[in-house]
Amino acid sequence: MGRACRYIDTGIFRRRFPPANGVYPFFKRFGSGVASGKGSRGDRMNIKDLTPEELRQFIQHHHVKEYALIDVRQPGEYEQGHIPGSRLLPLPELVQSMEALPTDRHLVFYCHSGGRSMAAASMAADEGIGTGDLINLAGGMLSWDGGVAADYPNVQLFDWCAAPSDMLITAMNLEKGALNFYTHVGEQYQDHPWAEVFSNLAKAEFGHARTVYHFWRQIETGGDEFDALFDRLSGEVLEGGMKLSRAVESLSAIKGRVCLHLIEMALKIEYAAFDLYHTMAERVTAPDAQEAFITIAQAEKAHMQALARAIDDCD
Repeated sequence: MGRACRYIDTGIFRRRFPPANGVYPFFKRFGSGVASGKGSRGDRMNIKDLTPEELRQFIQHHHVKEYALIDVRQPGEYEQGHIPGSRLLPLPELVQSMEALPTDRHLVFYCHSGGRSMAAASMAADEGIGTGDLINLAGGMLSWDGGVAADYPNVQLFDWCAAPSDMLITAMNLEKGALNFYTHVGEQYQDHPWAEVFSNLAKAEFGHARTVYHFWRQIETGGDEFDALFDRLSGEVLEGGMKLSRAVESLSAIKGRVCLHLIEMALKIEYAAFDLYHTMAERVTAPDAQEAFITIAQAEKAHMQALARAIDDCD
């Protein structure tokens, strides 16, 4: 799990630094997480990411009454192939009827590449559904079938050993990266009815950046005005660590079901953002800052729900 950081209270954040004998990298690679004991974003949300082999072992060692295997893809995807014993519950339907989930067993979610299923698991966790584990199949059916999710770059997590002002600058940069990506998608696919949801997300990311800036100015009282600072940010990294250039490049490689692929990519970005601000809320000490980050986290959750609903508009 790495070495512990020292905390210093700055009035807004419990500021923490690496030990004197080592410096942590600003980002750290996301691995298989809970299942491997390494810790992950799912760690904080009480969601377990399992590899295909780990899920096969889980199924082998648990009675069928002890878990529910839930496919959150669309009916056409399910008909083309699914994990034996799984129940189809498309994400748009799940968002509207969380009570449809069983509450007396482990819940295992999967989709095409992991985006929709992670969103489903995080919503179930937020609603406090079930008494068992919430499990996500990392890589989805692509990994289950032995494929590689080439359209989805690896995700990186925030390193919480950064200084508070640097952490907030990075958060603004991530918001700008997401804004740039959603703007690009909205413009490239503007003739499709589902493109509007991406244009709306771009506007929301700009608002989030302004909120983060407000708390940055409480630390850097002599810092630049928002417009000047935001213009200088590269926006080259999306929320979750995905490179903007790689994400845009990957759009041309998507074959078929463009809308679904884009929504899964966006769900991964939004889940990473939800986790980011949820954790920032836990790190701050000032009540108004905590409330602001909780509000943004809830907004990111609303983004996931909007994306889930947009699946029905996919053409």
